[in-house]
Amino acid sequence: MGNSLQDQLLKAGLVDKQQVKQVRSSKRKNGKQLGGKGKPDDEGRQRAQKAAAEKARRDSELNRQQQEEARRKAQANELRQLIHANRIPRGEGGIAYSFLDGDSIKRIYVTADQRNKLAKGNLALVRQDTGFELVLPEIAERIGARDERLVVLLNRPGEEGDADDDYGDFKVPDDLMW
Repeated sequence: MGNSLQDQLLKAGLVDKQQVKQVRSSKRKNGKQLGGKGKPDDEGRQRAQKAAAEKARRDSELNRQQQEEARRKAQANELRQLIHANRIPRGEGGIAYSFLDGDSIKRIYVTADQRNKLAKGNLALVRQDTGFELVLPEIAERIGARDERLVVLLNRPGEEGDADDDYGDFKVPDDLMW
C-alpha cells in the first residue's frame, strides 16, 4: 500500500526505469522554476490577480444585467396587472373605432357611448400584450408615466383648437364615421 504510483507502474511493467527518471527530473525542474519551494513568481502572481479581478468585474456586470432584467420583468408585470384591473369591458360593441398605432391604422369595436367618450377624452386606449384595452384617462396617465409606449390614444379635453387657427370656427368632430 505504501508504494507510489510510479513504483506500482514499474512493477506492473507498464513503464521502464528511464521513463520514471524523466518524470522525476521534469518535476524537479518545474519546482526550481517556480522559485525553489514551489511558490509562483511575482509575474505569475500578478497575472493571477489580474485574472481574478477581471472575473470579479465580469461577474458583477452579469449580476447587474440579471437584476436589471428582473426589474424590467417586474415592472412589465405590474403594468399588465394595472391595465387588467382597470380595463373597461367593450361589451358587444358594433361600432368600429379607428386609430393610429405608430404608422398603421388599427380598429377596435366599441359601443356608441364608448366611442363618444374616446373622442372627448373621457376614455383612453392602451396596449396590453397583443390587443388594446379601454381605461380611464387617470389610469392611462399612470401607465404613461411608467411606459409611454403602452398609451396608444389619450385625447385631452380642451385640445380642440388654437387661438391662431384660421379655421377655428369650423370644428370637425372626431367621431365622424367614414
